[in-house]
Amino acid sequence: MKRLVTLVSLALCMLAPSAFAGAVGFREVSVPNGTDAPLTVGIWYPTAATPAPAPLGTFTQVVAVNGAVADGIRAPLVVMSHGNGGWYGGHYDTALALAQAGFIVAAVSHTGDTYDDQSRSVRMADRPRHLKRLIDFMLKEWSDRARVDADRIGAFGFSSGGFTVLVAAGGTPDMGRVAPHCQAHPDYFDCGLVRKSPEGARMGSLSAAVWTHDARIRAAVVAAPALGFTFGSDGLKGVREPIQLWRDLDDHILPNPDYAEAVRANLPAPPEMHLVEHADHFDFLAPCDDRLAHIAPAICRSEPGFDRAAFHAAFNRDVVRFFQEHLR
Repeated sequence: MKRLVTLVSLALCMLAPSAFAGAVGFREVSVPNGTDAPLTVGIWYPTAATPAPAPLGTFTQVVAVNGAVADGIRAPLVVMSHGNGGWYGGHYDTALALAQAGFIVAAVSHTGDTYDDQSRSVRMADRPRHLKRLIDFMLKEWSDRARVDADRIGAFGFSSGGFTVLVAAGGTPDMGRVAPHCQAHPDYFDCGLVRKSPEGARMGSLSAAVWTHDARIRAAVVAAPALGFTFGSDGLKGVREPIQLWRDLDDHILPNPDYAEAVRANLPAPPEMHLVEHADHFDFLAPCDDRLAHIAPAICRSEPGFDRAAFHAAFNRDVVRFFQEHLR
């Protein structure tokens, strides 16, 4: 009888991410970050509170703002890292899908690399530190930390956020590869950032010791990762977690083969690989509303015939499934 009860309890734990599917609560919090500026973080989570339409930047999400976290859960945590010039809400639809499936999701705005502040756009070593600080906060300081299962932590990253997640998961880039890469491809987007930044010339001197890893991350989703060529097989040998890797086949920002394909080729174990036909780089961002399309047309424009909303419905399902499988 005792063994039966144990098996039933185990089964319930394994099903937990889907067992609490339903309404989503949302909070924005400020996370102290030592002597640096606080990190702005959005948190999505299961709730029993009644959701309602609420603004999030130019978007509208249906959430219970500041609603109580659902009673009785001990949920997996997924932390999210945005791309260059983004913010924590750039993947809000994926965060909502995960929270509806029973996950707690925390997305950080990386100080100095947001849409309104590009002062640290090439200080890539800051980003994995931010992610580790976010995990520390969620496990030790957040008011509902008791609802987070410290043994089930995943990470999601897009573009520069994909690079961030790979480093946090154990990767060590060789930034000395940036200069020759940019000599060969001076017109590439990342090389433009390096050229414009006064810190760009110093990137090659960064030592392996500056990169922050976090062994608490058990699985990661990486979409169109920036600077994939900086790792090589030696730089990715420490990434032992299951990886779901996404590459858009028409990426004009980070073109093949130096980014996602370089990561795929050098991971120590084959990732769960997804190739998206007719998708461009920014199609991994949440579908734009009319206001955002007017403000930032470059990130909202898709190739003719590509349905970003339909893609995201499938993308979010695959992301949720992957984390359900690997954060049981």
